[in-house]
Amino acid sequence: MVVDDHPIWRDAVARDLADDGFDVVATADGVASATRRAAAVQPAVVVMDMRLADGHGAQATAEVLAVSPASRILVLSASDEHDDVLEAVKAGAIGYLVKSASKQELAAAVRATAQGRAVFTPGLAGLVLGEYRRIARDAAPAGPTLTERETEVLRYVAKGLTAKQIASRLSLSHRTVENHVQATFRKLQIGNRVELARYAIEHGLDE
Repeated sequence: MVVDDHPIWRDAVARDLADDGFDVVATADGVASATRRAAAVQPAVVVMDMRLADGHGAQATAEVLAVSPASRILVLSASDEHDDVLEAVKAGAIGYLVKSASKQELAAAVRATAQGRAVFTPGLAGLVLGEYRRIARDAAPAGPTLTERETEVLRYVAKGLTAKQIASRLSLSHRTVENHVQATFRKLQIGNRVELARYAIEHGLDE
């Protein structure tokens, strides 16, 4: 589904996507029409503008997801204002492209969005990650205390190093590194290395 308040642009985007093999199940020009049509057709992907006839794209994103929770929202907007990007993502969008993107870039972004992968115009992904790190730091209560060595091991885990590689970097045995990783699992109450890496990124330990 394509949501944009400019008919010529909306029709052009819908046509380009159809030419690329996508089934464009509906179009809309505002918050209300997007919500009604999403409820009716349950689109897999919604290409959403930020400036709409009767409101803001972030509002439309939230309302569309309320009536069609399985939909994935990709914003396509003329605006690259930081506030717009962050509002869209907080409302539930998983990607954000500016309208200078090529036809090929848009098609690739829609395919990625359908698969649940985040797609951002270069430069915007860092903005979003930085904001979520800030929110995590500000909102998180005092967490468990890691030792200096556990924190050091966690940094390397976040960078994707294996236990053997970490052991080599820190001049430790493989077993000692694994013991530190398991101790970190227990303290942070997480179950695997993916969650451990996510924790490290959210707390700025991957830098």
